[in-house]
Amino acid sequence: MTRTSAALDPESATLDKAAGENFPVAPFFLPAVWRADLMAVYGFARLVDDIGDGDLAPGGADARLLGVSPEEAADRLVLLDAFEADLRRVFDGTPRHPLLRRLQPTVRRRSLTPEPFLGLIAANRQDQLVARYETWDDLLAYCELSANPVGRLVLAVTGTSTPERIRRSDAICTALQIVEHLQDVKEDLGRDRVYLPAADMKRFHVQEADLATPTAGASVRALVAYEAERARELLNEGAPLVGSVHGRLKLLLAGFVAGGRAAIRAIAAADYDVLPGPPKPGKVQLLREVGVTLRGEG
Repeated sequence: MTRTSAALDPESATLDKAAGENFPVAPFFLPAVWRADLMAVYGFARLVDDIGDGDLAPGGADARLLGVSPEEAADRLVLLDAFEADLRRVFDGTPRHPLLRRLQPTVRRRSLTPEPFLGLIAANRQDQLVARYETWDDLLAYCELSANPVGRLVLAVTGTSTPERIRRSDAICTALQIVEHLQDVKEDLGRDRVYLPAADMKRFHVQEADLATPTAGASVRALVAYEAERARELLNEGAPLVGSVHGRLKLLLAGFVAGGRAAIRAIAAADYDVLPGPPKPGKVQLLREVGVTLRGEG
C-alpha cells in the first residue's frame, strides 16, 4: 500500500501489518468467524501500539476519526485518551473509528469485557511516561499490560478461557513481548526507550551507548543471550497450553509458541548481535518449530 492510499484507508493500513508479526494473527485454517474476530482484535491492538509509537498512517486520518484536532494530533496522550473514549463507545454506543466499529460485533458475539483493551491502552500511556525499567520484575509488570491481554482475548474469542490456560497464555505472551524487545533494541533506543532491565545491564557491564553501535560487543551479546534464555523459559512454561486444546485452535497456539522459539533461534544464529537489524526466522525454521511444539518437545 502506498503512503497516499494508506492515508485514505487507515483501517487497511493497520490491518496489513499483520503479515509482519512474529506469530500468525488469523491464519487461513481457522473458521471464518474466528478469523474475523481475531483480525478485529488485532486491528485494535495494532492501532493502539501505532498511536503509542507515533507510527500512524500519514495524513492524520486516524486523529480526525477520533475527533482530535490537527493542533493536538501530535500529542500521543491526547490521542490515547480519545481512543479510550471511542473504545468505551464499542460497549455503549457507536464508535467513530472504523477499526473500533469492526471490533463491536466481536465484543458482542464473544461477550468480551473492556479490561484487556484498557490494559493495552494503559501500556501505551506508560510508554509515554516510562522509558527505562530497573528490574526484570518491572519489565514483567509492563508486559502484563502490553502483551498478556492479547492472549487472554484469543482465549475469550475462542471460548477456551480457564484460569490455568490464562496463566500459560500470560507466560507465552510475555515471552513474545520480550523477544520483540530483543529484536528491536536499536529501534527502541531511537525512540528513547530501553526495555533491557537496568539491573541486568549493570550486571553485564553494558552502557546505553553500547546499544547505539553498528554491531554488538561481547557484553551486549551476553546480555541479549541472557534475556533470550529467560524468554525461552517463559515459552516453555506456557507451551503446555497447546496440548490443553484441540483441533485448529491447537495449531494456532502452536504457531504462537513456535513463532517465539523461531525468533529466539534467529537471534542465536546472529550470535546475539541484534544491533544491525532485527534477526528474523525463515519459514522453514518456523514450520520446524511448529512441528516440535505440536509434538510437545523442546
